[in-house]
Amino acid sequence: MSRSLWRLAAALLSLAVVATSPVVAAPAAHASAYVPISGAGSTWSSNAIDVWRANVKQFGLTVNYAATGSSDGRNQFKNGTVDFGVSEIPYNLTDNGVQDPPPARHFAYMPIVAGGTSFMYNLKIGGKRVTNLRLSGETLVKIFTGVITNWSDAAIAADNPGLTLPARRIVPVVRSDGSGTTAQLTTWMSSKYASLWNAYCERAGRRTPCGLTSFYPVVPGSGFVAQSGSNSVAGYVAQNQSEGAITYVEYSYAIAAGFPVVKLLNAAGYYVLPTAENVAVGLLGAQIQQDLTQKLLGVYDNPDKRAYPLSSYSYMIIPTQVEGNFNTTKGYSLGVFAYYFLCQGQRPMKSLGYSPLPINLVTAGLDQVKRIPGVDVQSIVIKNCNNPTFSTNGTNTLAVNAPYPSECDHKGVVSCTGGASPSPGASTGTGTGTGTGTGTGTGTGTGTGTGTGTGTGTGTQIDPDTGQVIGGTGGGDGSTTTQVNGVPVSLPTQGWSQATILMFVAAGLLLGVVLGPPLLARTLSRRRGIR
Repeated sequence: MSRSLWRLAAALLSLAVVATSPVVAAPAAHASAYVPISGAGSTWSSNAIDVWRANVKQFGLTVNYAATGSSDGRNQFKNGTVDFGVSEIPYNLTDNGVQDPPPARHFAYMPIVAGGTSFMYNLKIGGKRVTNLRLSGETLVKIFTGVITNWSDAAIAADNPGLTLPARRIVPVVRSDGSGTTAQLTTWMSSKYASLWNAYCERAGRRTPCGLTSFYPVVPGSGFVAQSGSNSVAGYVAQNQSEGAITYVEYSYAIAAGFPVVKLLNAAGYYVLPTAENVAVGLLGAQIQQDLTQKLLGVYDNPDKRAYPLSSYSYMIIPTQVEGNFNTTKGYSLGVFAYYFLCQGQRPMKSLGYSPLPINLVTAGLDQVKRIPGVDVQSIVIKNCNNPTFSTNGTNTLAVNAPYPSECDHKGVVSCTGGASPSPGASTGTGTGTGTGTGTGTGTGTGTGTGTGTGTGTGTQIDPDTGQVIGGTGGGDGSTTTQVNGVPVSLPTQGWSQATILMFVAAGLLLGVVLGPPLLARTLSRRRGIR
């Protein structure tokens, strides 16, 4: 075959390869069917929502979200200024004697993601970051009600035998805005430690019994710091000059900041972290209401050794009728977004610091999506969602396989992992190093780090997250980072999809590669014969 024919064949083959390569752009046919949708509310959930928004954006679906706090999100949905709201607390609850009535527009609650409300802190001993702080619920409540004001307090020492904490003032950092995270915390405090919480509310000028509140009351002169939003409270604690500070925030923010969180004492007498597994176990005690809201007393008192007591999940508030600025075109886009995050979107949640929804809540959520006006109802094969909580028999795989805590994390026992190291991210990063004794160990989060284990005494090292023997492993170097890349998603198409069209184009080009050169050679031979 002549050189020109080889060039022609190569060109055709190149086009065929391009045509059959994976495509990341959305088919124009369905991208044009999407309209932008908007939502507002929870900062507790916003790290998850931001990942979902980024993933569907590449396919032409724009989801605008303002993380302004649950109270504002509920109000914006009520006023019709957004298409959906996100909150950790439902309507119709009483806050400081004021009832929050439901909106006039028709709506439903839909669970979107689970997680643990954690206590991120900034504390050092001799210049080394404390990474294994353990606290009971009562001790924490006393910190956030101003009863305990110094890290050297005897109650904190009792939770941390063998760890001598500095005589440094505690700086509780609370939310200044209307927050679902605050509501979750105060619901727990009012349920389990009512006398402490009511006494504090009374000092703050609140009526008692205090109950839950979205707006944390601050007693003047208490030394509390108030900040707006999860990013702000986490950012305040993470500052070098904020040593001694502690805040409450969804676990994903602590992971992103590379800072440790408190191991919270559970009903079984073990100090545990808010890992995806421990949250999944904790939520086995949740009571799911008919409207899909949650009652969490069974979570607070879950007797499982692995259960994290402050586990919960967040809701999306969705419209169920065409009203105001909401129409069926927006409903189509909102339905596509909801189908995505309930199925494929749950996969990366563990790496972010959340816990994927269990199968019963995903199934219930998929039923709620059908109520959105304009939705293109999909038949989701739920086993194909690859959610790590799913199993063939309906049990929560993440919870079933959750590791049990080490006996070193039992109340009254000296922690096997020491508790102070140069690493600000030891509870969330993974690291390797040399060293002997009871080093800080590593966590099961998303960061990486290397360092030398430090600690006191002798014996094997225990991973503070899993309780497994890891020996010879040190803490991370504090360079923990969280990086979440876009995850390929499948969105519905209208008419022939781009992939289908490209398949036909590729087939035609491949035929050209096979048949074109012989036909062209025959034609050229004939022409030479005519000459």
